[in-house]
Amino acid sequence: MQWMVRTAACVAAMTSAGTALAQSTAGEGRVSLGVTAGTLGVGPEVGYRFNQQVGVRANGGFLGIDHSFTSDGIDYRGHAKLSSGGVIVDVYPFGGGFRLSAGARYNGNEARVRATPTGATQIGDRVYTPTEIGTITGRADVREFVPQLTLGYGGGLRKGLSFHIEAGALFQGAVRIRDFTSNGTLAADQTIAGDTYRTELGKQRRKLQDRADDYPVYPILQVGLKYRF
Repeated sequence: MQWMVRTAACVAAMTSAGTALAQSTAGEGRVSLGVTAGTLGVGPEVGYRFNQQVGVRANGGFLGIDHSFTSDGIDYRGHAKLSSGGVIVDVYPFGGGFRLSAGARYNGNEARVRATPTGATQIGDRVYTPTEIGTITGRADVREFVPQLTLGYGGGLRKGLSFHIEAGALFQGAVRIRDFTSNGTLAADQTIAGDTYRTELGKQRRKLQDRADDYPVYPILQVGLKYRF
């Protein structure tokens, strides 16, 4: 008889604990879906928060940007294509919305540059005419898989719509300048003059590369909206 009483008491205790747990988590949302926008581009984000302290997210960013700049007296027109996706682990040290995040990102970002001089222009250490130079084109890319670190606010566990923001860095290394060529009269010239021009164009590429080497870290600033279920 005693074992029946003890069993009934255990069942009652477990039922009571389960009801209390269900009531305590009734307003909590573990899964979130949303959109994020910023220096990584614009894209979707999905997340899962295991508890008050730990969560995980996956997101993507896509965007095309036109940008003009001058380097060593040459005016370039650039077009950057942002295309990346990452998986991030979030730690909420205080159990609220403030978070510290670390993750890995596939970085498909790339850029193309183009310059068409309209007057005598120095290429490397020599000066050439617009006809001799033609149009200069080049391509820039970065390492494909890179780490990222951010801190920000991701909202709590309450179900519904919330705002989030984060800032940090993408450690992509130096941008690599590739396929730096031109289509002027000296580009394919097989004489000494052509060889000299191609050497000077190589020097010009290295000058542009030296400038790119100064920016091995790409800044992250993202804002977004998400709905937690």
